[in-house]
Amino acid sequence: MLKKVDARHLKTGMYIHDLSCDWMTHPFVRNRFLLTSEDEIRKIIDAGIHDVVIDCARGLDVDHAPTLEETRQSTEAALVDIAARPLIVTRTTLGEELKRAAVIRRQATGLVRTVMQDARLGKAIELDSVSPMVENITESILRNPGALMGMLRIKNKDDYTFLHSVSVCTLLVAFCRSRGMDAATTYQAGLGGLLHDTGKALVPDHILNKPGPLTDEEFAIIKKHPRDGYDILLKSPGIGPIPLDITLHHHERRDASGYPDKQGEGAISELAQMAAIVDVYDAITAERCYHKGMPAAEALRKIYEWSKFHFHPTYAQEFMRCVGIYPVGTMVMLESGRLGVVIEPHETKLLAPKVNVFFNTRRNVYIKPETVDLSRPVGFGGGDKIVRPESPQKWNVDPMRFISVG
Repeated sequence: MLKKVDARHLKTGMYIHDLSCDWMTHPFVRNRFLLTSEDEIRKIIDAGIHDVVIDCARGLDVDHAPTLEETRQSTEAALVDIAARPLIVTRTTLGEELKRAAVIRRQATGLVRTVMQDARLGKAIELDSVSPMVENITESILRNPGALMGMLRIKNKDDYTFLHSVSVCTLLVAFCRSRGMDAATTYQAGLGGLLHDTGKALVPDHILNKPGPLTDEEFAIIKKHPRDGYDILLKSPGIGPIPLDITLHHHERRDASGYPDKQGEGAISELAQMAAIVDVYDAITAERCYHKGMPAAEALRKIYEWSKFHFHPTYAQEFMRCVGIYPVGTMVMLESGRLGVVIEPHETKLLAPKVNVFFNTRRNVYIKPETVDLSRPVGFGGGDKIVRPESPQKWNVDPMRFISVG
């Protein structure tokens, strides 16, 4: 049986099934292991991990701890409440924006690559070349946020560092927009998102692209990148305080377990806290050679759970509503046995988006793609519901092929 346990109640002899944190937080080579020393327990607590999942069949039990299923049910009940609040309506259809989004994705990725190369050579960042891209991303988000956000969910492992920066910019712009922030602040936040990992230009490639878990020494080098990025951006004429703050503090956490300054809840700025949520969400959903990306819907549930300690709970809930409980581009299994890809969130029913169905798992055959509005009843284009998110890798399918029908 799997149970969720407060880290303060851990004892040697318990078997860790899940450290319940993003992969860049914990200092362990493995995510599942038997606790054999007090030092291991201390490392878990020092890493800012407040609760873990234990496997009672492989180690000691805790009588008073809730089962993993009980905690999931509690989370699902909270998500239903979060999903009941209205969204901002988009201005263009997904199909209309996809082609423009593809061009922006390609150009932005190339731009970030150039920025990182310049930073590695000690050159200042030319904001005149970066600013138009932030504006293009912002305009795409204003037309239809799902197009670019959905497209950026598919990442090439070789280009991950660059695509991650583009994704953080895109998600942060969408987040600012959904929270009603003004255009100037949104632009500065987007600039910070695009440049937030500039300091990784100084991390040796053999560490940045290591096909396996990092050692303590390598992790210490990675943790220097916020400060390094801040120092690089300081050399860029015209850089504002918001991009500098996001670059320096996107790894800070409310419980002061983050880095580089171990800022606590009252010290971290609003935009840095928003950037932290966006950064972790994009990182844990991405496929890496040493880290299997989790479905977006599951990642949002993790963000919600971690918001008890690491993230601002209100911001976490608002981010979930910004991207949708099932974000555009998410592949899902329906109750009917059909596979589909989410193409548009519902304005008030985030658990019932529009889905393009394309495969019948019960007959194991592709079917003619069809749009199903899960908010509608039987006979009116609906009559189905999402059972769970599905991994495109499991079905060997690129969901973006089916994101537009007709």
